[in-house]
Amino acid sequence: WMDYTITDKEFQCFSNLIYQQSGIALSGGKKALLVSRLSRRLRELGLKTFRAYYERVVGESSDGEFTRMLDLVSTNKTDFFREPRHFEFLRNQILPELQHIKKIRIWSAGCSSGEEPYSIAITIHDALISPSQWDCKILASDISTRVLDKAASGIYDLERVRDLPGEVIRRHFIREKGERLDTIRVKPHISNMVIFRRINLMDERYPIKSLLDVIFCRNVMIYFDRMVQERLLCKFYRYLKPGGYLFIGHSETLQLAQQHQFYYVEPTIYRKGS
Repeated sequence: WMDYTITDKEFQCFSNLIYQQSGIALSGGKKALLVSRLSRRLRELGLKTFRAYYERVVGESSDGEFTRMLDLVSTNKTDFFREPRHFEFLRNQILPELQHIKKIRIWSAGCSSGEEPYSIAITIHDALISPSQWDCKILASDISTRVLDKAASGIYDLERVRDLPGEVIRRHFIREKGERLDTIRVKPHISNMVIFRRINLMDERYPIKSLLDVIFCRNVMIYFDRMVQERLLCKFYRYLKPGGYLFIGHSETLQLAQQHQFYYVEPTIYRKGS
């Protein structure tokens, strides 16, 4: 095993590349984090220095290794029904508003390993008297292909659902058989509501055809600087229907909201003017 070190110049090269391509801002304090997250990958590739790895990443014609690197650098911490107030608001406020058209379009941006979009789907399913009469679609996206693959499989360790009510687990999950006894799978009536796609939030346009009722983008903007956040909010505004909602994370604030015509509904919930 060799211990890897990174020079200030090399760190700057990596942080510039990551910022330009993904909007994630790595401050100088993240140097140790970068080394610890990427060292194993350098070993796997048999590379001796961070410089050699950087050349490998930028030299590839496809962005395969760059995506792999982002997977390792980005944090993917999430839980089912994290920040429960948002799910209550969806159930009690938003769904009744759409009752007359029985149609809802939601985007879970930065969905990580899928707990958020599945929580949204479960909330909708359990709130509606006859879910089959509604047209519900949830787009779930992330920049990391690794977490998207995990999310799309819908398979979780039992540990991940430990805090959910038994009733929710019985209705919406099924224990895996065979060798995977310690895992549980999301049932089709929930997983069929969700479509997973790789989307880089830095892209100018997103593969979204119809305007959205709700965007969940929670605990994602904390990785971006003010300028990137501002651009992102403009894009979210463009993709929301008039009267559509934006949910952000509890560690985030939208001081920028005024400039974006979003108006404040309650902490971490904003709305586009109708």
